[in-house]
Amino acid sequence: MATAKQIILPIGIIGVGVLITGLLVSMQKPPEEKPPVDNTPLVSVETINYKPMKFTVSSYGVVNAKYHTELVAQVSGEITYLSDSFVKGGFIKKGDVLARIDPSDYESALLDAQANLASAKATLVQEKANAQVAEREWAEITDSKPSDLSLRKPQLAQEIAKLKSAEAGLLRAQRNLERAIIRAPYDALIGSRNIGLGAYVSNGSPIGLVYSTDKAEVRLPLADKEMQYLDRKGANAKVTLVGNFAGEKQEWVGTIVRSEGVIDSKSRMTYLVAEIDDPYGLKKDHKELRYGTYVTAHIGGTHAGQVAVVPRHLIVNGLVATMDSDKKLRYLPVNIIRQDGSNVIISSGLEDGMNIITSALDYPVEGMTVALPQDKILQTEPEVGVDSDTAIAMDDKE
Repeated sequence: MATAKQIILPIGIIGVGVLITGLLVSMQKPPEEKPPVDNTPLVSVETINYKPMKFTVSSYGVVNAKYHTELVAQVSGEITYLSDSFVKGGFIKKGDVLARIDPSDYESALLDAQANLASAKATLVQEKANAQVAEREWAEITDSKPSDLSLRKPQLAQEIAKLKSAEAGLLRAQRNLERAIIRAPYDALIGSRNIGLGAYVSNGSPIGLVYSTDKAEVRLPLADKEMQYLDRKGANAKVTLVGNFAGEKQEWVGTIVRSEGVIDSKSRMTYLVAEIDDPYGLKKDHKELRYGTYVTAHIGGTHAGQVAVVPRHLIVNGLVATMDSDKKLRYLPVNIIRQDGSNVIISSGLEDGMNIITSALDYPVEGMTVALPQDKILQTEPEVGVDSDTAIAMDDKE
């Protein structure tokens, strides 16, 4: 049989363990109650603002001269003179002498032509006198009708023809002598020169290339759907050209003067032509627009009326997410009248001053409550009338 000591000792140990456990449990603090979590989605918004707008159609192109001419020799000979301005990049005025071809042969030809003309005139005068004599002699001999040969009419016609030929020869000689002087056809920029002093040129030899400086042109490709945003298909529309000059962005103003009237078979684009006056600023003091410059063009179009601009990615299946006055999510249909890069232009569907949601929503549901970031900030701020020291004391007391 167990002794009393064997029975009392285990019971005492168990009792001490229970007492220690109770003491430890009584020393623990009760778990703090956590405040309820607000799971309302935060969104960012943008206010819709309707305002009048004029459509602008964008394009691009390269600036070229309205006219360019390849000068060629019209007579043969040696180059005896070259103008100092007749160099690549030089500016010339209409009528300026660019080069001279040795005129000796053409001056001699002119003298021959003048002599031939004088001889033809003298022969014609003599033949007219002979014809008058023949007519008087025929009248004295007989009363019958004379023949043309008797009156020397064929001989007279031949001399008249020789006179005309001599006159044509004189004009040809004068023209060839004039062609020995190569002149600028218009105010121009020298694009290239293909001759040197002392060089021999023949009829048709290339002399050089000149570009007119009075007007410049830019061909602007447009998609067919863009034409609907232009008045009168762009005729006489103002266009702003933007490009770089001397490392800086510059702007020039031009006018759409015509459409090329066909759709390009490769690009399927319609080309409008913009014209810019005095591109090199030779007549007026303005920014220089050099030929070959790549420019971006903005063409003034039709008036769109009262419209609003919305980022394109916010429109899904023609609907846009909005936050109403009760801070509820609402999807509203909008009328899109144009897509413009990353934006769309709408004419109706939203009211002026309405808030559209610009941030992404994980699980959007029509009618769900949403909140703005500033709403959360206001919820965490101390109540009105409680100063900061009191708020700190209350926190310490808790």
